[in-house]
Amino acid sequence: MTYVSTSFWHDAVNKATTDLFTFGYKHIIKPNFVFNHRPDEAHDQMIDFCRIVKHVPPLLWAERTMLDYTDPILETTVMGVDFTNPFGLSAGLDKNCEMPVVLDNAGFGFETVGSTTSRPCPGNPKPWFHRLPEYDSMMVHVGLANIGSDKVIERAEKAWTNARQMQMSVSIARTNDKLTGDLDEGIEDYCISMRRAAGHTAMVEVNVSCPNTTAGEPFTADPNNLDRLFGALDAIERPQPTLVKMPLNKSWDEFKALADVLAEHNVQGLSLANLQKDRTGLEIPRDWEGGLSGGPCYQASNALIRKVRAEYGDRFAIAGIGGVFTPEQAYAKIRSGANLVMFISSLMYRGPQQITVLKRGLAELLRRDGYDSVAEAVGVDA
Repeated sequence: MTYVSTSFWHDAVNKATTDLFTFGYKHIIKPNFVFNHRPDEAHDQMIDFCRIVKHVPPLLWAERTMLDYTDPILETTVMGVDFTNPFGLSAGLDKNCEMPVVLDNAGFGFETVGSTTSRPCPGNPKPWFHRLPEYDSMMVHVGLANIGSDKVIERAEKAWTNARQMQMSVSIARTNDKLTGDLDEGIEDYCISMRRAAGHTAMVEVNVSCPNTTAGEPFTADPNNLDRLFGALDAIERPQPTLVKMPLNKSWDEFKALADVLAEHNVQGLSLANLQKDRTGLEIPRDWEGGLSGGPCYQASNALIRKVRAEYGDRFAIAGIGGVFTPEQAYAKIRSGANLVMFISSLMYRGPQQITVLKRGLAELLRRDGYDSVAEAVGVDA
């Protein structure tokens, strides 16, 4: 493999076009084509754009040439899965697996599609999103809208099979609809999607912490419920590693009780963490429902990552989520204990070239501090 970082001319082109994209997104695209539409409309338009571009090879070639920064220092192996870089799109944006081709050519290390559910799910009444640019955040209240895990996983497997370099993960959750029943029904709902996912993606994420559903979060409310769920999931043979997407707003004692349960099951990693529910100190209209993404998650997420790494050592791989807008913030998550770094809000507020900005910046920071790989820096501050 020829790396951009080792080619003078390709590196120069990549850096120049990334800077141009950054300027263009901030001053032209975002104000005139993104933020002049309501967030729900802008989201749908972005998905439509990805759906079209994936069928236009010249545009994909241009995307790769201009944005896909590669560097051997960024390569890492986590839970037995090889990644060209540690950066991934978090679940919650590409619910129906429409974006992999575009993300792969942009240079993402992985993508998590979904969360998806055993039955097609309409989600909550719109609006699903509200912008909070003063906090680098979005208020999210989607409620797991998706076309069903049978279709989403089929798309994810195809994307993974055809990907140039990007790994694919699928996030499964409990269906949020009128058929939602008792705890046993919820466990079987997860099991249906897990059976569908087994062997068809590089990773699978079990989302037990979606804050925007009618059933609430029964599997994080009581460790016994979580134990029952993963007892059932353990009976499903699957070759790929399993991560669990955990809540952000638990006391350490409550969180540790849940993590202790997961440590006894077929779970290799934790996604830390889901949306911020605490609005303390933030000026947000009371009628805006949902959880907060981006900036309000950053400090709490890092603190939780450090505690988990210090408490559990290498028992769990950690995918760090929340408030990553700069290479320095990504590096802080890694030094806190994250093996992988995931984001969404940064893509919305900074633009598609953000993946390149983060990769190039992280490579520089690792070399500055004398590291030869991402893995060497994981948890040094924990």
